[in-house]
Amino acid sequence: MSSYAKPVEVLIDELGRLPGIGPKSAQRIAFHLLKVDRIDTDRLANAIVDLKDKISFCERCFNVSEEAECTICSDPRRDPHILCVVEEPKDISAIEKTGSFKGRYHVLLGVINPLEGIGPEQIKIRELALRVASEDITEVILCTNPNMEGETTASFIATKILKPFEITVTRLASGLPVGGDLEYADELTLGRALKGRQAV
Repeated sequence: MSSYAKPVEVLIDELGRLPGIGPKSAQRIAFHLLKVDRIDTDRLANAIVDLKDKISFCERCFNVSEEAECTICSDPRRDPHILCVVEEPKDISAIEKTGSFKGRYHVLLGVINPLEGIGPEQIKIRELALRVASEDITEVILCTNPNMEGETTASFIATKILKPFEITVTRLASGLPVGGDLEYADELTLGRALKGRQAV
């Protein structure tokens, strides 16, 4: 039985349901919020309410947006023929920071993960196929994470979904980080770096 007052206990439970927040972190955050000024907690509460009231997913690419269509999809300067497929909206931010990609995106809102009961039907794969069929897309870049789930998802999309279309399907190159030492690279990373080698 908890020794905390009911509102504190409820807040700890709710914070603990957030990804990456364990019981100890939830407890620390709850007591921090208890100590700060009311204006700070009101600002946080209002930000959460605003998020739910004003933000939804883009009807075309499933990026976060204040409008029916996100700023990237509605930007006429973006190349409409190249589509970059990512797992989550936060991945778009990482790619945009490079300044190297000028096409459009498609957000899957997850990856195939049979252990968690997530199949192709639970993420935005069907919507991707519809876009490729209806939009004048010539290349799809698969930018899922280089882990088991990301590789499974990319392979499924490439072989089961995009194969019938006469388009170029590419995968992000992966390999050694700049400034890294060969002796510290794992076999998978080193193998990928060898496969993705370029002429100099």
